[in-house]
Amino acid sequence: MTMATIEPIEINARFVPNPVLVKGEGRPLVYLHGLIGQEWPDLLDRLSGRFRVHAPAHAGSTDARDLESLDGFSDLVLYYDDLFDRLGLDQFDLVGHSFGGAVAAEYAATFNRRVRKLVLIDALGLWDDDHPVADHLLAPEATRRGLLYHDPESPAALARHKLPEGQEEMLAAMIGDITALASTAHFFHPIPERGLDRRLHRITAETLVIWGEADRLTPPFYGRAFETGLQRARLAIVPDAGHSPHIEQAAQVEALISGFLA
Repeated sequence: MTMATIEPIEINARFVPNPVLVKGEGRPLVYLHGLIGQEWPDLLDRLSGRFRVHAPAHAGSTDARDLESLDGFSDLVLYYDDLFDRLGLDQFDLVGHSFGGAVAAEYAATFNRRVRKLVLIDALGLWDDDHPVADHLLAPEATRRGLLYHDPESPAALARHKLPEGQEEMLAAMIGDITALASTAHFFHPIPERGLDRRLHRITAETLVIWGEADRLTPPFYGRAFETGLQRARLAIVPDAGHSPHIEQAAQVEALISGFLA
């Protein structure tokens, strides 16, 4: 299997180069990762057979120095617009999971002419007092995994969090996880909501909302809220999956996305 290549993309001197993972040929697709850092899950390998997939890291998730130049969530959205310019992407399909789903939705509302189609996977970004989003940032590791997966002991979930064997590599991976979580907190803690519900009407892209049926972090209530609030959206509920259906049910999620983007 061919590995994704790393393309360090420089925006300006205020930010470290973004280590964008790239693979595949075809129409451009951008994937924005979730709470636990940059990833290249099996889903992206599957999609790279049909699309040229770009998977950047959120600013600050690999190097905390980036956060000094990003005061708030809107700054992160503008950062991505600059990054997509540097990647030479004019119009593209946009997929976001969890925190990345919130960024993707906000980007599609702000720069709606650039997003051809939008896919939101268990996205953050909305809030309802009767259905609170779980606080994953302050939860112990075991509790956090229970929030992320329907079955945190499944092979797919365990593989996603497997640490390297070497001591230095293991330490680097642990620091990386902490840095990624801290960057999320910078933008989205304690309440992961920045008024997106007032801007959903600006999203003109046809949207597929994918939700794990057993999501304990962002309940399926929010999937229905996105479907209702968006102009052109449909909701697909994935059985036997929690907050990370693209990890737990990669084949089913890939089929949903490929069919939608065709």
